[in-house]
Amino acid sequence: MKDGFIKVAAVSPSLRVADPLFNIESMISLLKEADEKKVKVLVFPELSITGYTCQDLFLNDQLLDEASCALDRFKAASNGLDVLSFVGYPLKYNGKLYNTAVAVKNGKILSYTAKTNLPTYSEFQEDRWFTPSPEEIICIDGIPFGNKILHKAGDLVISAEICEDLWVSIPPSSLHASRGANLIVNLSASDEVIGKEEYRRDLIKMQSAKTLSAYVYADASDGESSTDMVFTGFDLISENGSILAESAYKSNQLLISEIDVMKLNQERRKMNTFCVVCDPSYKTVDLSFKEEVTELTRTFSPLPFVPSDSDEKDKRCEKILNLQAIALKKRVEHTNARKLIVGLSGGLDSTLALLVSVRAMDLLARDRKDVIAITMPCFGTTKRTKSNAELLASALKTSFMEIDIKESVLSHFKDIGQDENDFSVTFENAQARERTQVLMDKANQEGGLVIGTGDLSELALGWATYNGDHMSNYAVNASIPKTLVRHIVSYVASLGGDESKVLTDILNTPVSPELLPPKDGTISQVTEDIVGPYELHDFFIYYFVRFSFKPEKIYRIAKAAFKGRYSDEEILKWLKIFIRRFFSQQFKRSCLPDGPKVGSVTFSPRGDWRMPSDASNSAFIKDLE
Repeated sequence: MKDGFIKVAAVSPSLRVADPLFNIESMISLLKEADEKKVKVLVFPELSITGYTCQDLFLNDQLLDEASCALDRFKAASNGLDVLSFVGYPLKYNGKLYNTAVAVKNGKILSYTAKTNLPTYSEFQEDRWFTPSPEEIICIDGIPFGNKILHKAGDLVISAEICEDLWVSIPPSSLHASRGANLIVNLSASDEVIGKEEYRRDLIKMQSAKTLSAYVYADASDGESSTDMVFTGFDLISENGSILAESAYKSNQLLISEIDVMKLNQERRKMNTFCVVCDPSYKTVDLSFKEEVTELTRTFSPLPFVPSDSDEKDKRCEKILNLQAIALKKRVEHTNARKLIVGLSGGLDSTLALLVSVRAMDLLARDRKDVIAITMPCFGTTKRTKSNAELLASALKTSFMEIDIKESVLSHFKDIGQDENDFSVTFENAQARERTQVLMDKANQEGGLVIGTGDLSELALGWATYNGDHMSNYAVNASIPKTLVRHIVSYVASLGGDESKVLTDILNTPVSPELLPPKDGTISQVTEDIVGPYELHDFFIYYFVRFSFKPEKIYRIAKAAFKGRYSDEEILKWLKIFIRRFFSQQFKRSCLPDGPKVGSVTFSPRGDWRMPSDASNSAFIKDLE
């Protein structure tokens, strides 16, 4: 289970109703296939040995005896295989019949988990044949039987529930999770009616999210009786509210994915409202799996902050713009600000800040002229960015000013003895700080607020001048990564307003602070050539900050996410740079201005991120060396 990944599978096997020996051969074949594919946890449907739709045949000992023989054959077939299987089985005990999930591994039966909630409504009539699970754990020949059973293998803790158990107001899995289970398996026989698939999918997603667990759901196949119902084999694997894999109408095909146990446990540690309690009424069954690297088939989006679906992406962009504007509106109302001051460079970040400022003024029913866009050309400003700044302000109908800062900076150089031909960090930062001084003083003059333009990615890398563009009165972009900034600006451009043409050109302009003189009129200082591709850094931010992954694990999944786009050596190089910069630049994040949290990651020292500015990166980078 390296890096916390373990391979799991759900399957809806072909079956004949009331023919256990036929059914078990299909199940054994799938068990062997699962073992060959390195699956560690395999989930079959409810009553998979007999079929769910046997009805009154469940009362006949012939069927139950055949089911017992079939389970023995499955148990024998599992010997020597490194797969924990959950098999649906009608268990006779003490004169009653129970609907159970039998845990089988390496030639042994480990437990019988009994169904707790027996539906007897509409098309269901289970209490005609079955008895609900006993409240206390009972041992049958040394094997625990009941509904409070945990199967533990290191950090992986597995519990089972059966079909209807999920649909009740307090599912057993909620209790299992609060007792430590981080993988829930559900053996189900859920028939198909219009609208049920969507509801069931949402139910599974929400339960995995509420319990901070992985959830593997295996449904009965179309081999079940169609006398009164239709079954389609709806299988699904979910992890903390996200669907990893799903299928329907596919009998005898393993649905495989890898769950991340380490990620789930880290989320549980972070959320102090999630509590695991020691409950002596639960029985823990210890087991183990072979130590090996899990081959990953699940995918990792190279843009984790950006939805892959275009419609969802547009909705996300619109939502974020509204959240930013609403937050800024509140700040304007509270401070009675007469103007909003935006340093407009013609780049992506300041463009987004201006779009947000305009939208805030629209929400306030105020004149857009109360937004003052100021461009401050200096040594590195190109004609293209300067022109785009002016064109954008005009298209958005804001006020616009140009304040050339060259002479002010040169005067400052003279004051401190800085050679104007020495293109060092002082040469660059003096320009950034002079711009901030102009904006702050102009805000004082106008009774306004300086709107910060810097984004989340720049804060992570420290790609901002301390007390320069690092500072503002309100930082509207502070929780938005660079990759998402680009998509939000692109979304606004797609709306077709007067600003669309200039926004498109801004999107096509290389990202640059423009603090060094241009070469032949073009930008000479391209940010991503210096600090690395922002799409890589945003990926690193997401998994390092949001999920607290080890750098070695981030490197592993980044190779999968960016395969064919970056070499392993490039990814490793920029990951090391990310870690070094992230640690060394924390002092800039420790004194950030206010800004709205609109996504899952923010560096506010008052909110989500608290880190000492002098923390060492040695422990975090040593495994990458």
